[in-house]
Amino acid sequence: MLSLQMCDIMLEIEKEKETCMAQAENMTTGCSGMWDRGACWPSANIGQVVTIPCPDYFLDLTNDFIMGNLSKTCNSDGWSEFSPASYALNCGYNANATIGDDDDMRQFYWAVKVGYTIGHSVSLISLAIAIVILCTFRKLHCTRNYIHMNLFVAFILKAMAVFIKDVVLYEVAESDCQSETVGCKAGVVFFQYGIMTSYFWLLVEGLYLHTILAVSFFSERKYFWWYILIGWGAPTVFITAWVVTKAYLKHAGCWDIINDHPWWIIKTPILVTILVNFILFICIIRILRQKMNCRDIGRKESHQYSRLAKSTLLLIPLFGINYIIFAFIPEDINTRIRMVFDLILGSFQGFGVAVLYCFLNGEVQGEVKRKWRRWNMQRFLGKGDTKYQQPQYLGSNGNNFSTQITMQTKCSPITRRASDCQEHSSAI
Repeated sequence: MLSLQMCDIMLEIEKEKETCMAQAENMTTGCSGMWDRGACWPSANIGQVVTIPCPDYFLDLTNDFIMGNLSKTCNSDGWSEFSPASYALNCGYNANATIGDDDDMRQFYWAVKVGYTIGHSVSLISLAIAIVILCTFRKLHCTRNYIHMNLFVAFILKAMAVFIKDVVLYEVAESDCQSETVGCKAGVVFFQYGIMTSYFWLLVEGLYLHTILAVSFFSERKYFWWYILIGWGAPTVFITAWVVTKAYLKHAGCWDIINDHPWWIIKTPILVTILVNFILFICIIRILRQKMNCRDIGRKESHQYSRLAKSTLLLIPLFGINYIIFAFIPEDINTRIRMVFDLILGSFQGFGVAVLYCFLNGEVQGEVKRKWRRWNMQRFLGKGDTKYQQPQYLGSNGNNFSTQITMQTKCSPITRRASDCQEHSSAI
């Protein structure tokens, strides 16, 4: 089994060979242009020494790539011989010296893959449970939770895209290297879309939190459709532009190379969302500080702002601040540290989203506890299970005790409203 990274190298070499052969000039005197051992040699006169830079595909073969040169001399009987060992040596590739390093890197990559597979699996399960909870209880149906559910779906798409990407990139047979399948490109496109939507819905969460703190009165329904447009529409536009650009430039392989110019079509919007979220975070902290220091608000309201501030501080990793550290550092610096943060810790981001926005939410906890108590009471009264059926003893007024117990569990509208207000004030 070959990975599609190696397939991309082979396809890139084949593409360069076709371009070289199309531009080769036949000369009656001297040496004609030719493709030899992975490099394109232009035509030359007898006695001329031709020097070309090392092919770019050496970048993908070794971490010790150097901008060396390759040289050949045009003699009367043709081009001089140039051994493959000289190719590798001049371009900084030594197969014998890198065997140990390759084994070490292979073990590191395997450990990273296991780590982010576990992380995305945990995130996928927790996000699915969170969506079921928010959809089940009608009292939790509001704009705030609708935004949370869209964020959950975005992270679910991200986790699914990672699993699909691993299948199409690392479990490809050798025969597939010669066929640029649509499924392979579609898997990578879906992967990039999943990543971008997660960043944009994190931006929507920041925008919504800032709006409810900074704007006194606003139409949540009207704003919600703008949030939908930002969260799903903007990534669709950028991914479509990236796909069209890659197709127009006829890039070979599976489109998983991220060191080319079209990659900035995806990277730039993500960096913008991170920076905007960082600015929103500073503004939110400033607004919360002003509200907590305001003398006009009561002690209870001040306590609510204090709890909201603590919740906001927990949202720091969700706002992508930790990624700003690595955003402007070159890709080849601190590669292992970057992979641990971006892949392993980033894979648990969906789990953190589900915990903060659902499992630790006071309103959600209240609804789950109420449903649990109601289920226990119904089981105690024997509804649906004869084992727990209670005998019907009549009281002096003619009512049975089970009816009295049922009536006592029901509250009046005033009591229910008071209870709802208490639970709402305890929500995060």
